[in-house]
Parts: sequence; C-alpha cells; structure tokens
Amino acid sequence: MEPTVDRDSNPVWSPDGKQIAYMRALVTARAGRGNDGARRAGEPWTIRVAFVADGAGRQIWKADEGPGSVFHAMESANQMYWAAGDRIVFPWEKTGWQHLYSVAVEGGAAALLTPGNFEVEHVAFSEDRKELVFSSNQGDIDRRHIWRVAAAGGPPRAVTTGEGLEWSPVLAGGAVVFLHADARNPARAAIQAGDQIKDLAPDSIPADFPANSLVVPQQVVFSASDGMKIHGQLFLPPDSGPGKRHSALVFMHGGSRRQMLLGWHYMDYYNNAYGMNQYLASLGYVVLSINYRSGIGYGMDFREAINQGSSGASEYHDVEGAGLYLRERADVDAAHIGLWGGSYGGYLTAMGLSRGSDLFAAGVDFHGVHDWSARTGGGANAAAESTPDAARQEAARVAFESSPMASVKTWRSPVLLIHGDDDRNVNFSETVTLVAALRQQGVYFEQLIIPDEIHGFLRHGSWLMAYHRAVDFFKRKL
Repeated sequence: MEPTVDRDSNPVWSPDGKQIAYMRALVTARAGRGNDGARRAGEPWTIRVAFVADGAGRQIWKADEGPGSVFHAMESANQMYWAAGDRIVFPWEKTGWQHLYSVAVEGGAAALLTPGNFEVEHVAFSEDRKELVFSSNQGDIDRRHIWRVAAAGGPPRAVTTGEGLEWSPVLAGGAVVFLHADARNPARAAIQAGDQIKDLAPDSIPADFPANSLVVPQQVVFSASDGMKIHGQLFLPPDSGPGKRHSALVFMHGGSRRQMLLGWHYMDYYNNAYGMNQYLASLGYVVLSINYRSGIGYGMDFREAINQGSSGASEYHDVEGAGLYLRERADVDAAHIGLWGGSYGGYLTAMGLSRGSDLFAAGVDFHGVHDWSARTGGGANAAAESTPDAARQEAARVAFESSPMASVKTWRSPVLLIHGDDDRNVNFSETVTLVAALRQQGVYFEQLIIPDEIHGFLRHGSWLMAYHRAVDFFKRKL
C-alpha cells in the first residue's frame, strides 16, 4: 500500500476486504526524545486508507500538534478497528491520557469515546462491530476493570467493579469473557452474563494453592524526594502488629512502561514478581512495590517524565522517597531497608545502592542497566546524523552521569547480581562491567549467572533458583 520511507503500521481490513486502514509516522529529525528524556510531542502521526486493488492511499486524519502528536500504543493485540458505519476506532493521547477515538473513513474530526483521567487497554469488538469492550483503570487507578462503549459514541458502561482485576475482554453474544485475578487468586478465565461472574475452569488453580495465606496489599501514595506523588502497593507481613519492627524491601518493576497493581498481574514477568513480593511478606518483610515515574497508568506527563532514565535518572527520586517513607514507618527497622528489581528495576536497584547506601542496606539486581552511555551511542538514523558531535558528546555525558557506574565510588551496600548470559534485552556486559568496578572497590557482591538463559527467563527452574537465591541473600545480608 503506497510504499514510502515513512513507517506504516497497525493495518486493519475494511469489512468488504476492499480497503486497508493503517497508521503512518513520518521519518523526521525531531522524532526522537528531547534532551530531557521526555517525548511528549513530535511530528504528528496520521491515519491513511488505501484501496487494495491499486494501493492508492489517502490521509483521513492527522493528530494535532502537542500532546498526542507522538503515537503511543495500547496494551492490546490491535491498535485500530474498522467499526460499523465505516468509522475507524484508534487510541490517542490528545488529553494526556490514553483514550479511544473514532473518525469517519471519509475523514473529519475525531470523536472521543472514553473521556476521563484514566488509561484504556485490552480492546475488543463485538461481532457486528457496533460495540467495543475494553479494560481500563477508570475510577480505580491501581486496578483494571472492564467497560463497554458503542463505536458510534455515548457514555461508557461499567461491566465489572470491585477489588479484583479484570482484563483481556471478549464479547460473546450477550456475555463478556475475560481474565480476572485479585490480591490472593491469580489469573483465570471467567464469563459474565447479567450480574454473575462464573469461572470457566475453577480447577485451573490447584487445590493446594495457598490463597488464604496471602496478604492483601494496601494502596499507598507517598512523596518522592523531589515532591512528586508516587503510587505503591504495601505488603505487610501476616504477623505485623503494634510494637513490631520488620526489615523492609522496595520493589521496582521493569519496563519502564509498566504499572504494578493491587493484585496478581496480567503479564508473566510481573505475575512472578507479585508472587515473589507475597512470598517475601510471608517471611516477615514489609514490601513496598512502587510505580515510579516513566511508568504507565497515570497519564502521559507521568510516563514521559522530565529527565528520566539516561537523561537525568529522575526516577531515583521515587526510589529515595520510598526508602524515606519506609524509614518513617513505626513497623520498619530503618537500618534494614533493601531493594530488588529486574531490568529497569535492576537499574534502579543499582542506582539506589550506588547513590544511597546510607539508606539502603542491601539489594538484588536482576539483569539491570548499569551504564546508559553504552546503550545510547549514535545510530544510523536521521536524528542521530543531524545531531552535532558536541550535542552527542553531551548526551553521552549525561547518560553516564545518570547511571550507577557514575556513582559507584559511593556504593557500599552488598548486592546480589543475577543475569542470564544470553540476554538480548540488556547486554550481559552490563553486569561484567559492574562486577569489575565493585571488585576494584572492595564492595561485597555475589553473582548468579545462568548459562543460556535470556532476559525474561524461559525456564521455570531459573525463576525458582533466582528467587530462592534472592531470599537467601536477604536473609544473610539484610
């Protein structure tokens, strides 16, 4: 369909099979992130429709300048839908929140279908293409519930509510089928017809699964060290009570485009992490899982935070704020606060230990990034080629200063480093480099290297080995 050097994606067929709608992002020097790490605006993306017979296409819609001009994908199998009445339904962040809009195939203004301060995920259509069903955090920002809305417009209607989590909905006649979980029970398939929710396979959770032994995490909102409000989930040990002090752990998810929730997560890696936090709580730790800036769920400005990652490590303020919050709690032993996380969470674990060994007594770093400058070198693209050498050198300097390696000389707390040597997401050399620096400084570290394992471990045994080693390490060092 009208091939160009620009980037076309997310195609969708018309019901009669004669046309294809798709998104187009223009190749441009300003398509990359700004110097502050945020990508809140850029060259506006467009929606085009082409005829299958000859490939001739036309533009039917273009994003406005400013918020939403850079396309941000939903957590959903499809990003565009050809609805009844020849309307295209698509996600857009015009308001600073991820919402669904629709536009006529003939072109015109886009109509907002899901107004409010929340994010839309997991979208599906009815068989007649007249109605959408989706998950979102509307009115319950640290959970997911199911909603439905007409493709032609009108107010969304809640399908599920409460203290559980529901996602990946599908319309099946008059019923809605979805996956759901809660604080104690992991994901399983369910169907809702009327007001009743029925598990499709109740025996998919083993009879000996210790659901009744798990704790219900509390929603907490604390201040980062620079004042930003950060959401977290607090796991208290079953034996917590007045006068008891516990060792504590801060958990940072990876991504960073993720959000931990008040229950078992819908992604496999974070489903495992949620189970690990429950296990740590059962062993007597107070665990605070934090949704640091640059994650999803709280709008575009939060996700595209200023000076994030390699442009300033502003997320460290959230980690530091979590440690300070725990230190002030009466049920926490302030001298025994640790960190753990994987990938981006491993990066923040290393940042916490390198910059804040006075606050954080130990950490477990799963396949973390340790030197942003090794990952942000100039590439063969228009943005890099148009950047002067001085600007690239300055970006590399800032990237290094935003890395654990830049402050490794103040790192004193012990750490366990865990990494698969066939990691395709975070180079194994990140851990090799950090080990050499810690060894030179005489910082205590342990390592668990897993041969032939990738970033998100493929083998169940690898997860068990890594988590048990982490628990053993915290038992000895925290």
